[in-house]
Amino acid sequence: MPCETLIVDVREKDEWDEEHIPDAIHMSRGMLELEIEEKVPGPNTTVIVHCGGGGRSALAAESLQKMGYKNVRSMAGGFKAWKSAGLPTTG
Repeated sequence: MPCETLIVDVREKDEWDEEHIPDAIHMSRGMLELEIEEKVPGPNTTVIVHCGGGGRSALAAESLQKMGYKNVRSMAGGFKAWKSAGLPTTG
């Protein structure tokens, strides 16, 4: 059975409110470790974390891996790269 894939936006709430990826879930970088277990079904869920440009999400991915999440990726280039590629956003 395939595992669920979630996109987690670790930017601040004001960044999220302005514009974000459809169907992503928001957990600011500072709250990630406290909120992740409530919002992500299990350690085998594929989690793609992103921020504005890639720095915060790289740290978030490392932290989630240390917490036992096995399929974590940081989106290269973050939200800026997503928008530059012309992919959908909502706000």
